[in-house]
Amino acid sequence: MTAPAAHPLVAAYLEQREDLARFCRARLGGASGDVDDVLQDVYIKVSALDPDPPPDNPRAFLFRLTSNLLMDRWRSTQRATNRDTQWRQINHEVSAAEDLDAAPSPEAVVAGRERLARLVVALETLPPKTQTVFRLHKFDGVSYADIAAQMGVSRSSVEKHMMDALRVLARKVQP
Repeated sequence: MTAPAAHPLVAAYLEQREDLARFCRARLGGASGDVDDVLQDVYIKVSALDPDPPPDNPRAFLFRLTSNLLMDRWRSTQRATNRDTQWRQINHEVSAAEDLDAAPSPEAVVAGRERLARLVVALETLPPKTQTVFRLHKFDGVSYADIAAQMGVSRSSVEKHMMDALRVLARKVQP
């Protein structure tokens, strides 16, 4: 039993590998990881080819194959860059449009200010303890339990003051 004959292009690839690496580095600007990837792609392509008939000039064939793979990589990178740039532009335009749409209209701003003024006036009509509970909870974000401890009252008393405040304010603030 004899060993199968070596693929002539694989043998040529192994002989020319350093020259192909220099060729790739010259075109890729020294990115060694990319050079190794291209050389691996060349080897895979060469080893998958039918050995018969071998090319007339294996060295020229290998350099042309390497050049074509480099061009394919460059085109792929360009397509990805263009696609990413377009995607960022679309997202930026959508984001800018959403920012514009999210702003309240001038009428809504005026209506909100009027409602706030009515709320402040209505709040001043509440009993002092109810005002304090409402302000601590709604404006300062203090919990019912903390308000109860701070004011020396029960939690249910705080809840009742809040319900009274909300009832009065809702009635007086509605247009």
